[in-house]
Amino acid sequence: MKKRVSLLFGILSLLTVSPLFASKAGWLEDFARAKSEAATKKKHIFLDFTGSDWCSWCIKMDKDVFSKAEFKDFAKEQLVLVDVDFPNSSPLPPAVKAQNDKLKQTYGIQGFPTLVLLDPSGKEVKRWVGYEAELVAKLRAAIGAK
Repeated sequence: MKKRVSLLFGILSLLTVSPLFASKAGWLEDFARAKSEAATKKKHIFLDFTGSDWCSWCIKMDKDVFSKAEFKDFAKEQLVLVDVDFPNSSPLPPAVKAQNDKLKQTYGIQGFPTLVLLDPSGKEVKRWVGYEAELVAKLRAAIGAK
C-alpha cells in the first residue's frame, strides 16, 4: 500500500512539474537545434524573448498572435520558432536558463516581448520590441514571403 501511495505521488509530481519545462507547442527551447534545423530546411529563425508568466504583453502576444492559425500556418512554412523564456515563478532547467541568459546578452534584449528574426545562417534580419498585432504581415515583408 505504501509503495502504491509513493508511486501515485511520484506520478502526480511529474504531471505537475513537467508542464513547467515544456515550451509552447511547436516551439523549440534549444537554440543550437533551431540553428541546425533552420540551415537544413532553409527557414528563418524566430526568437520570442518572453516573460511567459509575468509579462502581460507577452501573454497577449501568445493569445492574440501566436495561437492563431494565420501565424501557425505561416510559421510552419517559413520559420523555426524558439521560445526564449524568462519566467518568474516557473524554474527552467539550468542549461535552458544559461542558454537564455546568453541569448539575452548576445542580442542586447532590454524589454519583453522582444521578437528577433534571423536568416537561415543566423544573421539578424529584423526585430520588434513590444506587442505586434500585425506580426504576420511584418514577418512576410521582412522575409519577402507571399
